[in-house]
Amino acid sequence: MLHPSYVDLMNVVNKDVAEDEEPVVSSRYSIVMASAKRARQLVSGDPQLAGQEDEKPLSIAVKEIYDGKVKILPNIED
Repeated sequence: MLHPSYVDLMNVVNKDVAEDEEPVVSSRYSIVMASAKRARQLVSGDPQLAGQEDEKPLSIAVKEIYDGKVKILPNIED
C-alpha cells in the first residue's frame, strides 16, 4: 500500500487552488508522472529536499511532494 495515498498527494498539490480554478492535478497519472520526473532528477544528482539518505529515489520524490518541498506546476500552453 502506498503511503501517502494518491488522494492525499492530490489534496496536498491542489490545496492552494481556489474553488473556481482548475486543479493543478486532477488524476493519478499526473501524480505518477510528477513523482517519476522528480525521482529521475534525484538519480541524476539533484539535491534531496526530504526523506532519508538510504531511501529509494521514488520514495524520496513522493515525500518531497507530500511535504510541499516540490511544487507541481500546471501545464499552461501559450
